Amino acid sequence: MKAIIISKPGGPEVLEMQERKIPEPAVNDVLIKIKAAGVNRPDLFQRAGNYPPPPGASPDIPGLEVAGTIVTCGANVSRWKKGDRVCALLSGGGYAEYAVVDAGQCMSIPDNIDEAEACTIPETVFTVWNNVFQRGRLAAGENFLVHGGSGGIGITAIQLAKAFGANVFATAGSKEKCEACIALGAIECVNYKEKDFEEVFIKEGMDVILDMVGGDYIPKNINLLRPEGRLVFINAVGGSRGEFDVRTIMKKRLTITGSMLRAREISFKAALAIEVEKNVWPLIESGKFKPIIYRRFPLREAAAAHALMESSEHIGKIVLMNE
Repeated sequence: MKAIIISKPGGPEVLEMQERKIPEPAVNDVLIKIKAAGVNRPDLFQRAGNYPPPPGASPDIPGLEVAGTIVTCGANVSRWKKGDRVCALLSGGGYAEYAVVDAGQCMSIPDNIDEAEACTIPETVFTVWNNVFQRGRLAAGENFLVHGGSGGIGITAIQLAKAFGANVFATAGSKEKCEACIALGAIECVNYKEKDFEEVFIKEGMDVILDMVGGDYIPKNINLLRPEGRLVFINAVGGSRGEFDVRTIMKKRLTITGSMLRAREISFKAALAIEVEKNVWPLIESGKFKPIIYRRFPLREAAAAHALMESSEHIGKIVLMNE
């Protein structure tokens, strides 16, 4: 099969197409013929040498989410059969023509979306459901702020939070991106290059904040939180350290949490898949949640896809397609 490999740590140019052996599924796995694969920022971190794959994952083929058709099922797999359309969350190996994954990490593709749209769902929806709704306990009527509102996580978080009745706010890096966030359901979006989001949102106050920036955003987030508020980290691209007054945490009875999804155990991801299908699939089928694709690239142009993501010009997801 054709696969995109990381030839060495570096920029987008280190991504190369090679021939690899089609992987064989274990007893609990399925083999998927991949039609489309989502591009995510962790793929860029892995390519740069800053995010090693967990044990058992492909060591040099990136890709955390795919959609396609099952071609083989392991001996213990009962739900799926050959020919089923599925999307799946992977620990790696998605930039290829085939991939194996535990059957529990697969989900059926809703009839009203195609494989390109479906492949954009697993990584972002799993992340948002776990961190915003399970860890952050976001409830209807609460104020919710997501940073990076126009990226894959952001567009997912905005749509899901709005669908479940929250008041949604966002930050983004341009007028166009802020307009996109509002079109998706945000009440207000702050261009962080022009305004201080803390000053803008301080009167509103937030109940839940989803942050992938860290650094100097940390004290600002804490100041914005209402009593009993929850701050949830999923990355720290702006730095993993920040100063804050512990007394503020105590006075407002705040919860600070976060998680990393990729290295979690298979049983956790399988349970999360069940939750996502139960709670998010009806929103996709009704049109209340829509995958947003910015651009599709042929698999062989993975380097160009990475360069686009690094430019941060995109609004929505970037997809690799097998021809």
